[in-house]
Order: sequence, then structure tokens, then C-alpha cells
Amino acid sequence: MASNRHLGRIVALQTLYEYEFRAEVGDAGIDYKSILQRNLAEYKSSVDDVEFVDNLVSGVLANQMELDEKLKPLAPEWPIDQLSRVDRTVLRIGLYELLYCADTVPPKVVINEAVELAKAFGSDNSGKFVNGVLGTALRTLVEESDSENKQL
Repeated sequence: MASNRHLGRIVALQTLYEYEFRAEVGDAGIDYKSILQRNLAEYKSSVDDVEFVDNLVSGVLANQMELDEKLKPLAPEWPIDQLSRVDRTVLRIGLYELLYCADTVPPKVVINEAVELAKAFGSDNSGKFVNGVLGTALRTLVEESDSENKQL
């Protein structure tokens, strides 16, 4: 059985995937909260940390433009809009956790979880791709920023 947080990330992935799909097809009535509630209801006996899942989904949605801008130089041969929806969503979740959840989730755990999501729901190469992009993000966006802050 998947851990509570791993299962929570699966629910977040499903919610963000559906939200983006429905937005792209012009569904004017989409509300991430209702999608999230329906997805959480499927796992109500297994997901205890609903706040964690809601924070992931709302955080990714609130920071999506910034996340996409930060992802662009990390995978320049793969424009963000040309990535598969699963890979794009997993990368957004992983980058959000690296940038905004570092005080509660270690970076190596974030990357490992994202790779596992990519392997489970993406293509054959998704795990390697996500690992490479988020590994680069850790080195260039997180660790360099941390070392610059320590020098100040």
C-alpha cells in the first residue's frame, strides 16, 4: 500500500490533470475544489492528510505560471506545452514542492516521489526525464539559492 503522502500526491496529480484537461476544452464550470473532493472521496479511508493534498493542488495552480517559467530553461528541448500532460503535471508538483515545501519535505524525497509518479502514470521514459529535470532544478534553483543566501 502506498504511503499516505504518496497516495496524496497521486490524488493531486489526478486533480491537476483533470483540471488542466477541462480548462483546455473550455469547461467554464471547473472548480478544482470539487474535482479534489471527488478524487479524495475515492481514497477517503487511506488519505488522512487532506490539507497536504489541498495545499499541493492549490499551490501548483496559484504558482503555475512561475513554475512553468522556471521549468522552461531546465528542459529547453522540450517546450512546456509540448510535454505530455502527465509529465508536465508531475514536474509542476515536484518543482512546487522543491521551492515551497522544503521545510517539510526533503528534496530527495520530492524527486523520488515525482519519479515514482512519472513511472506509474507516464511513458517509459518519463521517470528518467522527470529525474533529470528535477535534479537540475535542485542544483540550479534550490542549492545555488541556498548557497547565495548563506553568503549574504
